[in-house]
Amino acid sequence: MTDTSALPVSALSEGELLARFTPLLPRGRATLVPTGDDAAVVAAPDGRFVVSTDVLVEDHHFRRGWGTARDVGARAAAQNLVDIAAMGAVPTSTVVGLVLPPATPVGWVEDLARGLADVCGPLGVGVDGGDLSAGERLVVAVTVHGDLEGRDPVLRSGARPGDVLAHAGAIGRAAAGLAVLAVGTEHDDGDDDGAAAAAVGAFLRPAPPYAAGPAAADAGASAMMDVSDGLLRDTGRLARASGAEIVLDPLADSLAGDLAALAPLAARLGTEPAAWLLTGGEDHGLLATFPPSALLPAGFRRIGTVRAGVPGVLTAPQDAPHAAAVGWDHFRR
Repeated sequence: MTDTSALPVSALSEGELLARFTPLLPRGRATLVPTGDDAAVVAAPDGRFVVSTDVLVEDHHFRRGWGTARDVGARAAAQNLVDIAAMGAVPTSTVVGLVLPPATPVGWVEDLARGLADVCGPLGVGVDGGDLSAGERLVVAVTVHGDLEGRDPVLRSGARPGDVLAHAGAIGRAAAGLAVLAVGTEHDDGDDDGAAAAAVGAFLRPAPPYAAGPAAADAGASAMMDVSDGLLRDTGRLARASGAEIVLDPLADSLAGDLAALAPLAARLGTEPAAWLLTGGEDHGLLATFPPSALLPAGFRRIGTVRAGVPGVLTAPQDAPHAAAVGWDHFRR
């Protein structure tokens, strides 16, 4: 059988292209009518649904030379599903819009679908349709829905003075991976411990703590959000939404293990691991506040406190020199 995966998408009709990759997409536990009709039908037993959308643009959010299409699909799914978890909900369904330059290989689109399935399938999340268009630049747009399962949504605006700030998931790893890719040292001779390759993997395929979101809601979290643009920037957003001041504990106390794990690679790249922890995004961990009497759910560790004051975030004095850049912004740094 002739392998046509190297053919450009322009060699196929829209229907032929859909027939190539839609069988690779998972059907979710809430999917009643899957892709193939004018619209999908998804169950919403709670009577409410949570919805979020995100867009990945080639050479802005990803580069084809840095990873595979399967990596892009996995990353696109992960960073959207965690937004649902950050509301205290469980993701159930996604729809995906693709803008494809005519020269895009068919195999690239198939591998993108496999990457979406890698993340969505094990979670019981359906990829239930979307749209295709030709365009000048490759774009992947994902919209995800979720089920609160009877919970109240956890908002960014609920933190109160006295609350504990906690974090779940990886932190600083994706920023380290981006730094490795930027200087092209993923497989250099100094990487005998595999640290650079592991960091690149964390950037290309983040692994958010999806279950930690509903667990935090059940444990009484007062506020929560996904850390996508860096700890400082996103903590500041939570603080301003809540009208409170948040003080981060010294990293050497709260995130000592993360500092130690990243230190050898940071030294090889001539930087400080604290900068990755404070300003690096894309790990998609969860940031949540809890009343002081609450027992932190598994996976969460305390990293700061909420107090009355000017809304914003303060670092410990010893960490301030590493906080010059405050994180990712789509339009300016």
